[in-house]
Formats: sequence, C-alpha cells, structure tokens
Amino acid sequence: MIEYALTHFNYWAVVVIMMTGLYIVISHTNLIKKIAGLNIFQTAVFLMYISMGVVKGGSAPIIAEGFTVYSNPLPQVLMLTAIVVGVATTAMAFAIIVRIKEEYDSVEEDELFTLDEQVAGDAEEW
Repeated sequence: MIEYALTHFNYWAVVVIMMTGLYIVISHTNLIKKIAGLNIFQTAVFLMYISMGVVKGGSAPIIAEGFTVYSNPLPQVLMLTAIVVGVATTAMAFAIIVRIKEEYDSVEEDELFTLDEQVAGDAEEW
C-alpha cells in the first residue's frame, strides 16, 4: 500500500494543492486572495496533466534507432498554452481589482456588496 502511494505521489500532491486552492477561493472574501487561490488551483491542474504525460522509459517523439517507447508531447504543449492564458487572465483580474479598488475603495466582497446595494438604493430614489 505504501509503495502504491509513493509511486502515485504526484497525484496525491495534485489533490492537496487543488484542495488548498479551492479552500482559499471559498474561505476568503478578499479578491486578491481569491485570485491567488485560483492560481494555486490552476497549478494543481498543470501538475496533473504533466504527470499524466510522463511515460516510463519514454523518449522524445523523434524517430531514431533504438527507441520504441515515446512520450506524448501533447499534454506539455497544452499546458504551455494554459500557462500563457492563465497569466493573461490573472493580469486581467488584477486590472479589474485595481479598478474596483479605485471606485469602491475596497477589495473585500462583503464591503463591495454593501456599497453596491447602497448605490442601487440611491439610484432607485433618484
């Protein structure tokens, strides 16, 4: 049983990292901490896909003499693309958070909901 757990260490690490990111997203009301939790969750997904792409004894998919087992490069290529998209999404999220901070002077969800309700109530009275 211990041998099985050790040979699948990457997958156990994925579960721990993923649940850590999910906990941060759910438990915190600070928008910046939520983005950090999403990035931790995303890192777990990257680790999972890269771990699945590993083939024991596999070589790069270049046809040459003496090689019969090849690793699939598709998971690594997809994760490179996902990293670029993740960085762009994180930058956009931070830009939106900066704009929210300028407008509402807060990045806490509870305060934003209260302020938004006040603004909506003032608009109805108008």
